[in-house]
Amino acid sequence: MSIAATTSREITLQLATGRSKDRTTGSLIFLGLLWFSLFFGVMVLLALIISTAIKGATRFDSELITNYTSIVRPETAGFRAGILGSLWLMVFTALFAVPLGIAAALYLEEFANPDRALNRFVEVNLQNLAAVPSIVYGLLAVAVMALIGFQDAGIVLGGALALALLILPVIIITTREAVRAVPRDIRQGSLALGATVWQTTWRQTLPAAVPGIATGTILGLSRAIGEAAPLVVVGLAGSVLFDPQGMMSAITALPMQIYSLTSQSREELQQAASAAIIVLLVMILGLNALAIYIRNKFQRSW
Repeated sequence: MSIAATTSREITLQLATGRSKDRTTGSLIFLGLLWFSLFFGVMVLLALIISTAIKGATRFDSELITNYTSIVRPETAGFRAGILGSLWLMVFTALFAVPLGIAAALYLEEFANPDRALNRFVEVNLQNLAAVPSIVYGLLAVAVMALIGFQDAGIVLGGALALALLILPVIIITTREAVRAVPRDIRQGSLALGATVWQTTWRQTLPAAVPGIATGTILGLSRAIGEAAPLVVVGLAGSVLFDPQGMMSAITALPMQIYSLTSQSREELQQAASAAIIVLLVMILGLNALAIYIRNKFQRSW
């Protein structure tokens, strides 16, 4: 084997494995800074979580979930209305955003003509919308609610609409990536057997992309469940003393209650807010764990 072939093979191996024998001082310093940044970020996060858990440790009881928020008896204040409100919001957010997001992604990826100016305009704006601050979606939801005749947007419908607008670009982008990951051979084989483009998409492409779609959708919902900024703009109350009764019912959400209680000066309410932060964190981690399980359980190797 020639020297040139050996050198080419070594370079290819280095690029494939990410390893290189060239250990210069600059590269080592840069690598050390990267590891320090990762270590520092993780340590700060752990410190915040541990300090919050210690502060709210005295309130990890059943009353935290079964009771309503009470200023009169702060030692027994709970977050029943906020937890139920968050669950209601997640259900209707999924009903609004998931079907529309999947349908839009399938159209853009399988049916739309990428050379048309309108489709290019939509694709560019999808990338931009994913980075828009969440409070903007709250303003948009208020405008939509006023347009369809609702003067008070602080209801289940208004909150779910704001969160659906928030995660819709994320669902579209992740669904397109999942559909794009399905090999073209599957589509071509289906078309060669006489199936239409719609039949191929519905019976072959979409089922093969379900793990990626489910993962992206759950991660989008886990982002929405922790959002407070769009709900503040929509006008959800910080304290509600009843369970949601329907789409037109006034509600609160767990992030809203946490935001409201952290501004209180009484120590008991501060402890309750710290315990609620851990509850919210457990809910978010649970959704993320479900997404990881679905990805690992149903992921296919092509």
